[in-house]
Amino acid sequence: MIEDFVPNLWIVEGQCVNFHGFAYPTRSVVARLENGDIWVWSPIKLTEELAQEVEALGPVRHLVSPNKIHHLFLSEWQQRFPDALLWGPASTIKKRNDLSFQTPLNGNAPRLWSDEFEQFHVQGSMAMDEVLFLHKPSRTLIVADFSENFGSDFLEKNWKGWQHWLARAWGITEGKGYAPLDWRMSFFRRAKLRQIRDKLLSRDVENVVMAHGVIQQTNGSAYLQQCLRWI
Repeated sequence: MIEDFVPNLWIVEGQCVNFHGFAYPTRSVVARLENGDIWVWSPIKLTEELAQEVEALGPVRHLVSPNKIHHLFLSEWQQRFPDALLWGPASTIKKRNDLSFQTPLNGNAPRLWSDEFEQFHVQGSMAMDEVLFLHKPSRTLIVADFSENFGSDFLEKNWKGWQHWLARAWGITEGKGYAPLDWRMSFFRRAKLRQIRDKLLSRDVENVVMAHGVIQQTNGSAYLQQCLRWI
C-alpha cells in the first residue's frame, strides 16, 4: 500500500470518503525523521496491512492533522500506535476534544521535526485554517485542501456531470489547482494570506503533494505560481 516517493517520504492512497455528497479521495504522507521516528500526515483509514507496512519503516511517533477536516481516522491510528503523539492546529484540537493533542501546530515547526520540515500556517479565514509542511531534504510541499487538483479521470469515474462542472467552475481541477471556492471566499483578512503566498513563492519547491488530486512531481514552484493566483 505504501509507495516510494522520495528518500524518507512515502505516499499512501486511501479510499474515497463522502464529503457533502462529493466523493473525495484520501491520501496520507509518511516520513521517516532523522532519528528514525515515523511521522504520519493526514492518516487515512487504517487496515492491518497498512499498519504492518508503516511499522516496518520504523516506530510510529507522530500523527498529524493539517486542518479540522482531516481528522476522521486519528482515533484508530492512536489505538494501534498508543506511543504516537497527536498533533494539529488549534481548530482540530477544538473539534476533537475527545483526543489528547500536543501543543497546537502553527507556523513554527516543533523542535522534534524542525530540521526536516518548515511549516506555514494559512490564516485569515473565518471558515478554516491549515498548516502546510515543506519537507526540506526533498523540497516537497505537503498540502491538504489549500490546493485541490482533481484530474479528469478521477472526476469521470467518481463525480456526476454537474459535479464536473462545479469542479471546473471552482478551479479545483488540473490547470488551476485552487483552494475550494467556499474557502477562498471566506478570507476577509488577506494580509496574512498574502504573506503566506509570498513565503511559499520564495521557496525552491520541487514537488507538491496534495490530499486531493494529481501530485506535482516536478516544477513545484511553477505549480505554486499557478495554484495561488487567486490570492
